Amino acid sequence: MTGRYCWRTSLKRQVLSVGAPLHIEPSRMTLASMFRKHGYEGAAIGKWHLGYGADAKVDWNKPLKPGPLELGFTYHFGVPSNHGDLTRAFIENYDVVGRTPGVPFELGVKGEVPKGLAQPRVDDRVNITLAEKAVAFIERSKDKPFFLYFTPVGVHNPVTPNKMFRGKSKAGLYGDYILETDYCVGQVLSALDRHNLAKNTIVIFSSDNGAVVPSYSGRRETATFNLILENDDGGAVKNHYSVAQAEAEDAGHKPVGPLRGRKHSVYEGGFRVPFLVRWPGQVKPNSSSNEVVQLADMLATFAGIMNEKIPPGNGEDSYDIRPALFKDKLAKPIREATVVHNADGVFAIRQGQWKMIEKLTDPTGLARAWGKEGAETHLYDLAADPYEETDLASKRPEVVERLTKLLNTYRDRGWSARAIL
Repeated sequence: MTGRYCWRTSLKRQVLSVGAPLHIEPSRMTLASMFRKHGYEGAAIGKWHLGYGADAKVDWNKPLKPGPLELGFTYHFGVPSNHGDLTRAFIENYDVVGRTPGVPFELGVKGEVPKGLAQPRVDDRVNITLAEKAVAFIERSKDKPFFLYFTPVGVHNPVTPNKMFRGKSKAGLYGDYILETDYCVGQVLSALDRHNLAKNTIVIFSSDNGAVVPSYSGRRETATFNLILENDDGGAVKNHYSVAQAEAEDAGHKPVGPLRGRKHSVYEGGFRVPFLVRWPGQVKPNSSSNEVVQLADMLATFAGIMNEKIPPGNGEDSYDIRPALFKDKLAKPIREATVVHNADGVFAIRQGQWKMIEKLTDPTGLARAWGKEGAETHLYDLAADPYEETDLASKRPEVVERLTKLLNTYRDRGWSARAIL
């Protein structure tokens, strides 16, 4: 959205609480504000998780502003934080959807429906509802330029595929939920086809992090959500959703393949995700690239497409990745290096074949399932060791020193992208 690493904000670890204020300054350039400047309608539909309002804690009974509309979007329909969050509601523009007239909206404890909410979200219809809203936005915007930021909640926990997908995969509820996500993407693509927009529309599909894997969440997980379901087929979801990833693994599904790590982790399994682009007449079908890119690069890339200059102090970590879209191989990497970090704030920097995981100076809070990350400095040669099995930190101290210096440079000067020089 901003072309800025999230750790440059006040949040260095973990994620925003459900009641957090808007986490992006309305004065900052975003993808939406850039497109708006060029006459595009913009919609943020789906998981938001970037906060609402300016107060330290959200007052759900007041207009939820500033929010997506102050960041350049013209329409917003979304889930405030995550599928299953405490609000149990959708947000449309500035308002909670489905409130009881005249009754204050008050969050309860986990699993409860908030007071003042007459029509809570139906968990096994959330993705489908979001897809319907996305299609409706395309329908009413088809005659003008538009930008759709569509973020389905699948395949985030809780795993709640709708009845129309249950049993359709060979990997249990989790596989069915993946089919549901595919369906939602398909609804968007079909809408583009239906209105003859596909040839003039860039479509990008990706994810914000690697998958949850059962060795850390599935088999030991217990039911923690009081699900609201359209149809449960006699307990098909409520009795299995908490072990859905484990059952998928038993069926042979490996969501991160042979990579080490998972969602929340600093290893490759936490960050390598699909990045699929359809740009008719520009990106060659069935082509691929081995370039390392990241979602923060979208701001500079689209700015390049639109001949828009990024203002000073914006897009600090964003690179224009168009060369990687047009060519299979490049003479030199687009990005100088890439920085990632895990849920505990353990940082890693990747440059070329090398990836260094930094030792935490403050190990507070490391007693987690992934808690040994950051206990020591590690170095991996991803070309020879893509699964991060052999630590070379002691054998290649000069590489550790160089990458440590570069990581600290990125921190200290406040930017990493060549484009802002």
